[in-house]
Amino acid sequence: MSIRHGLLALLDQGPRYGYQLRTEFEARTGATWPLNVGQVYTTLARLERDGLVVPAGEDEEGHQFYEATEAGRAELRTWFDTPVPRTNPPRDELAIKLAMAVTVPGVDVPAVVQGQRRHSIKALQDYTRLKARALAGESRPGGPEQPGADLAWLLVLEQLIFQTEAEVRWLDHCETRLAQHAEAEQARAAEKRAAGAGDGAAAAPARFGRRRSKA
Repeated sequence: MSIRHGLLALLDQGPRYGYQLRTEFEARTGATWPLNVGQVYTTLARLERDGLVVPAGEDEEGHQFYEATEAGRAELRTWFDTPVPRTNPPRDELAIKLAMAVTVPGVDVPAVVQGQRRHSIKALQDYTRLKARALAGESRPGGPEQPGADLAWLLVLEQLIFQTEAEVRWLDHCETRLAQHAEAEQARAAEKRAAGAGDGAAAAPARFGRRRSKA
């Protein structure tokens, strides 16, 4: 998630102060990715450092406004025009958890998968209900009305639905992969036991034969 470019997109529409930016950002995304005011002001400071925004005065209540510079608007246009890269995918906590779980002795990996699937299916049901409400014309969570905000909220919801559906399918695949791995391990263990039993059976007559010849 690019907070930097999200704030630039808001400032491209006119000067705003920190709390306004936080409120509008959350309204347009349905509060899916909540921000705190500290994050907003830290990002504004970096944008100002990079010459992408400048202070634009204060109101009677002392709120410091910021506005986008021409360089900031140019960066925003570049962001919109450039595909989101997949060369460095973001870290996925679930993928990391399962990768660690299969390498740590004593972890019940199937139970981890099943627990996550239950959680993901519940989330999917929640997102689907929210989508139905959005399509029925109910307002999105929080924030002032903005042109296109309801469509933005619907798009965010649908992305979450598609993402969660893919996660559930991946968890199903993980369960199948774990079962296949367990079967393969059992087969290898059986082969080793069979090979060991065969070596013992072959060695016994040889020892017996040596004793007879010695007598």
